[in-house]
Amino acid sequence: MTSDAATATPAGGVPLPGAAPGTGTEAARHGLGSSLQPADALAKVQGTFPYAADLWAEGLLWAAVLRAPHPHARILSVDTGPAAEMPGVRAVVTHEDVPGDATHGRRVADRPAFARDVVRHYGEPIAAVAADHPDTARLAAAAIAVEYEVLEPVTDPEKAFEAEPIHPDGNLIRHIPLRYGDESATGEVIVEGLYRIGRQDPAPIGAEAGLAVPRTDGGVEIYTASTDPHTDRDLAAACLGLRPEQVKVVVTGVPGAMGDREDLSVQLPLGLLAMRTGCPVKLAASREESFLGHAHRHPTLLRYRHHADSEGRLVKVEAQILLDGGAYADDSADALAAAVSFAAGPYVVPHAAIDGWAVRTNNPPSGHVRGEGAMQVCAAYEGQMDKLAAKLGMDPVELRMRNVMATGDLLPTGQTVTCPAPVAELLRAVREAPLPSLPKDSPEEEWLLPGGPEGAGEPGAVRRGVGFALGMVHMLGAEGADEVSTATVKVNGPVATVMCAAVETGQGFSTLARQIVQEVLGVEEVHVVAVDTDQPPAGPGARGRHTWVSGGAVERAAKMVRTQLLQPLAAKFGMSTELLTIADGKITSYDGVLSTTVAEALEGKELWATAQCRPHPTEPLDDTGQGDAFVSLAFAAVRAVVDVDVELGAIRVVEMAVAQDVGRVLNPQQLRARIEAGVTQGVGAALTEHLRVSRGVVRHPDLTAYPLPTALDAPDIRVVKLVEERDVVAPFGAKSVSAVPVVVSPAAVAAAVRAATGRPVNRLPIRPQAAVMTP
Repeated sequence: MTSDAATATPAGGVPLPGAAPGTGTEAARHGLGSSLQPADALAKVQGTFPYAADLWAEGLLWAAVLRAPHPHARILSVDTGPAAEMPGVRAVVTHEDVPGDATHGRRVADRPAFARDVVRHYGEPIAAVAADHPDTARLAAAAIAVEYEVLEPVTDPEKAFEAEPIHPDGNLIRHIPLRYGDESATGEVIVEGLYRIGRQDPAPIGAEAGLAVPRTDGGVEIYTASTDPHTDRDLAAACLGLRPEQVKVVVTGVPGAMGDREDLSVQLPLGLLAMRTGCPVKLAASREESFLGHAHRHPTLLRYRHHADSEGRLVKVEAQILLDGGAYADDSADALAAAVSFAAGPYVVPHAAIDGWAVRTNNPPSGHVRGEGAMQVCAAYEGQMDKLAAKLGMDPVELRMRNVMATGDLLPTGQTVTCPAPVAELLRAVREAPLPSLPKDSPEEEWLLPGGPEGAGEPGAVRRGVGFALGMVHMLGAEGADEVSTATVKVNGPVATVMCAAVETGQGFSTLARQIVQEVLGVEEVHVVAVDTDQPPAGPGARGRHTWVSGGAVERAAKMVRTQLLQPLAAKFGMSTELLTIADGKITSYDGVLSTTVAEALEGKELWATAQCRPHPTEPLDDTGQGDAFVSLAFAAVRAVVDVDVELGAIRVVEMAVAQDVGRVLNPQQLRARIEAGVTQGVGAALTEHLRVSRGVVRHPDLTAYPLPTALDAPDIRVVKLVEERDVVAPFGAKSVSAVPVVVSPAAVAAAVRAATGRPVNRLPIRPQAAVMTP
């Protein structure tokens, strides 16, 4: 089944299930398929929703962190005396004060809580201070005297292989040598390319912040915007020398998370200072500290060689992919697995030889940012497809149509694509969508030139380009990750409550949980309990996990409660519960003999159930990059339309048309918002977002020098088709929607700039000089 957005709204919005075309009226007030409003929407728009930076406690102290001014240095001495002697300072801590494990990490425990003997990246924490005023804390941190022996930084990932190891574990994090088919195979037509992808920052709307409160049992409670509270608890407890049950992480409002917020830049110094002082301690990072304290997208160097026959069918893909992991491993191994596995894109390729490496350098750490690994290779393989089309004299869309994969095809990892893969349908949808009008068809005053209305551009220098791109992402964790979530659903009279440690990061899980219970139980009033680590774990909020595993756990728990509710009624009428339905707040039997309201059936009752959801297992890639590493896949096609001033190199994205494989639309309004957000983030990666680093030093870590797309920069985004072919192994049949637009949009923008200028465009973000046409 497909949804054609054009039938519902002139702007290309998502049609509401059951709505008459053009009416915009929902078929139901709640439940799956409706655009239920988030419970916290009003508080957020009014500015009253509490975030971590808003927290307060009696007797509060303020924390500040001293960070290293060098990307690579040996620490000769640390003198905390000048800071400790300042009036108002209550504690100063360094690596010597860490009572537990000296290092931590989600995949590899290679990162110290505070730098011990060696600084490995610019901005690495050296010490932390607690004081009675934030200014005092910052001044005290600056007063700590550190003597360094500055070392030569390793900043070129290509040189990391031969350089002196910057870490005891060496500079190589992972190497994947994927081999598929016949390595000696060649094609009649060969194209090569070298591509570079920059360092995109997640740039959350709210910087990191938190509050730690000491407990009477010697433990600590940490209030912060965590996206994976149980892992944060376990890692913090190990470093603080505590048992996990002595550390409680309470999740506050999350001011934006796009795969970030998975580090302990707040939790560890706060917990340590709260335990040392016996007082509540608060830390609110500045924007500069935020840039230095969290991970970024992996800068990537990609070398490609595509082989095809004379008719444009792919024969072989060869690639070398090098990810700059920065100083510590973080999620580099996972990002590399995605990059290597998807290096050929959503195309049928009979032969492949792909090598991928992730290495340590003295650059800022890289980690999980939405679409990691997949975004970098998408820009490269789509650039190759455009090159191949040009060399064959073929339409770029036609070339792609000849090679797209479908359900039943094989990835280069040898895994069969068992989920719906409507790639051809997606590509046709964006190809056939009407193009935006040309400037000559609009009044001159309505035409926005590249560079804006006050720019220096001339209309005669503007060229329009149209580019296409396809891409894919995997859902959930991969390579044997144990993806499990637990949820409890309670019903007390007309009110239902959901308890699940799935963090609401803006992806809409809290609203989805309410919709699931409304759908299954017919109860309209549903509340979702705030998340903390006293609840069973639900895992991190990434790659569509919570829609799948946490939503699946909520559904199973709700169905167990439904059975408890219906069993007495079924027994009374001598029938099974399967013959009873709940709809529109009523319980009816198949034959109409039984008809009552849900409210009447629940009167005076308290029912509850707990359930887990765990998808089918995956396996690690073997020594040749083969294995069933992924639970499922999601696909998208994007058409970009750009105007380029070929004299100045200024680029304006006019429109992005999106067709996406969503499985099932659970909340039309939220789904559209996630697609628009993903496209906008992708446009930023394509044109402006690059954290500038010179010899390991971050230059100007602020939002002035790191230009994010604003509302004026965001193009018109048209969702031209949503393919609702349900994935039978997924709860509700739904797929992840946020990451794949981020992955595909930069490649589409690059293709459009290539079409407008005839230039190769092999670097993201696109520099102005790359869009200038020489006379």
